[in-house]
Order: sequence, then structure tokens, then C-alpha cells
Amino acid sequence: MTKIQLANSRFFYIHDDCEGPHPVDTHHIVIKRNSAWVSLAHLFVLLLFIKAIYLCLLNGTLGTIFLLSMLSSACLVKSYYGTLIEKESVVIIPSLGVQLEAHYWGGRVVCSFIPIDKILQPVLNENVTPFTCYWSLVLLVCGKKELILAFKVVKPPVKLLVPIWKALCAATCSGETADSPAEDK
Repeated sequence: MTKIQLANSRFFYIHDDCEGPHPVDTHHIVIKRNSAWVSLAHLFVLLLFIKAIYLCLLNGTLGTIFLLSMLSSACLVKSYYGTLIEKESVVIIPSLGVQLEAHYWGGRVVCSFIPIDKILQPVLNENVTPFTCYWSLVLLVCGKKELILAFKVVKPPVKLLVPIWKALCAATCSGETADSPAEDK
């Protein structure tokens, strides 16, 4: 069953819970796309088109410059949309492990899998920089020196991370209580 459970001005939290003999618990953080970015990309293409027409009128080789300029602008727009992230997901398979997924607008999906017996504990971590403060969901993994970020690009607020953290605690049997000081915020 799929439903949007939480949302704010920048993100949706969607929880898919598949019941049956092989239960899968999927948590998605979807980025709301701002129409300003789309307008900015269209403006960029329009400016390149105007530049191509100007160069064609200036040099007189209309076909070649126009074609090269349009191809280069199409490549730039394609590369821009290919690097934009659409959503990041945490797929919890209780008997096997956790799969972390990043879905890009270009259609590419990057996945990493962590076996359930290697996960020591999921942790909600507060990150403070000189300019901002944000929360992240990390996994302590046996044999790894670094923390594994569940959401590498997306930085959702803590109220969207708490249900995912609780599901990870339940799946890993880490002994954490469901009460979190972050829920008071």
C-alpha cells in the first residue's frame, strides 16, 4: 500500500509496505521539483538559440553554426537533468538487509546493499556546519570505518527521518527505543 505520509515545502515522504511471504518495507524521500529550475533551463536553451542565430548572421554560415549550437545546448540540458536527483529510497528487507537507492531524473538508479547482520545500529545524526544545521540518517556497519549515509544527496528534515529510523531499528533489532529526542522538535 502506497501513500504520502508526510510532506513539507521541499520533500514528500512515501512509505510502501508490502505484506506477504516476503515482506519489503520501502521508504522514499521525493524532492518536489520547483518550476523555477525548469524555467531556468528553458531560458538557458533560449539564450543559446539566440547566440546561435547571432553567430550565424555574423559569419554567414547559418547551417553549421546553428546545428552545432543546438546540439551543444541539447547536450548541456541533458547532462544537467541527468545529474538531478528525483528521490532517494531505503528498502528494508527484514531477513536479508537494507538497500539504499538514488533515483535520478535521467533514469539512472544507483543502489548499494548492506546485509542485515552487518548493521550494528541506525543512528539519527545532527550535522552542524558554520552555515547550516541538518539531520542525517546513518548506519553503523561492522567492518567499515565510515558511517554509511542513507540519504547522500537529499537532506530531509528530522520529522521525515524518524519513521525510517524506527523501521530500521525494528528490522535490525538494535534494541533502540522508539522514543527519540528529535521527535520533540
